[in-house]
Formats: sequence, structure tokens, C-alpha cells
Amino acid sequence: MAVNRVPVLKRCRSLGLEPSYLGYDKKSNRQLVRANKKVSEYGLQLREKQKAKFIYGMLEKPFRTYYEKADMMKGQTGENLMILLERRLDNVIFRLGFARTRREARQVVGHKHVLVNGKCVNIPSYLIKAGDVIEIREKSKSLQRYKDIVEVTGGRLVPEWLDQDIDGLKGTVKSLPAREMIDVPVDEMLIVELYSK
Repeated sequence: MAVNRVPVLKRCRSLGLEPSYLGYDKKSNRQLVRANKKVSEYGLQLREKQKAKFIYGMLEKPFRTYYEKADMMKGQTGENLMILLERRLDNVIFRLGFARTRREARQVVGHKHVLVNGKCVNIPSYLIKAGDVIEIREKSKSLQRYKDIVEVTGGRLVPEWLDQDIDGLKGTVKSLPAREMIDVPVDEMLIVELYSK
């Protein structure tokens, strides 16, 4: 499986992103110095796509698949794309505060620590539905790792479309997210323009 091994802070600098969106509380003191080049329209669109891919930890092929799926759904393609990305299981685990970063959330899911409606799911791209109950399996709840994670993520705000029980390491999906509830700094219309060329 292909893995993105780019240093996180370096990538954040080049995309003009705050590391806090990825769950990192580090700050980079270096500034990105660019020559006085005007960024073309294509350059802006490409940067927005790279930003979305980097935040959700995805590579080109699956991201393109999500775009095509969003295009076939009713409503605006850009909004549908953001909602699909937000519904990924690894992202939901991150949002619930059961992992410090999305990369860690992906690992938690891959190592079979997560139950969805009582069944073990180890696919990070699994799309959750309204009413799903997501929890860390009983055997893993006592691990020191989760005590450390809860200590770090305890103060993190949980989106209104999720219901969190941090003591029981359990969460419920109250409803599917709307675009207004997604706080990711991405202009999805530029991504749509890029793909529709």
C-alpha cells in the first residue's frame, strides 16, 4: 500500500495550513519564502485539492473516486465531496477524540480496535451512516495508549453531528454532517473546477 511520508510541518508550510487542523500542536517557526510569482488559476485549484488530500490523508486515486461518487449524488458536488470525506471512519475516530491525529486514527482502525454497531471494522475508508454507534473494543479500552490519548484530546471540541462518551470510549453519529459543520479550510469549488476541466 502506498504511504505518504512527507514531513507534516514542511507540507503544512507549503500549503499554508495550520498544523492544528491535522491534530498536531506543534508550530513551525520557519516562514515559507516564495519568489514574487503570481499563482495561476490552475495553481490555486491544485493547491486546494492537495490541501484536502493532505488533511484527510488520502492519495490521488481514492480521492478521485470520492469526487466521482460526489458528482453522481444529488446536490452540489463540492459539498457532497466534503461530506463524504468527513464520513470516513478514520476521520470520525479523530473527530471523536479517540486518536490525536488522523494518521493515528487510521492506525487504530487498521489494528482492529474499532467496533461499528458491535462489529469489528478495520477499513479506514468505511463510510459511517446516521445512527451508527462507534466504540473502541472492550479489550483495547484498558490500554495505556487510550488513557494517554484521552488526556490529550479531552478538551477538543466534538462536532455537533457526533455524540461523544469519552469515559466509555464510545460515540454515536446523530446525523450526517452538513457543509457548515465541517471546519476544514478548503474551498471545494476550486477542486470541482479542477476536476471538471
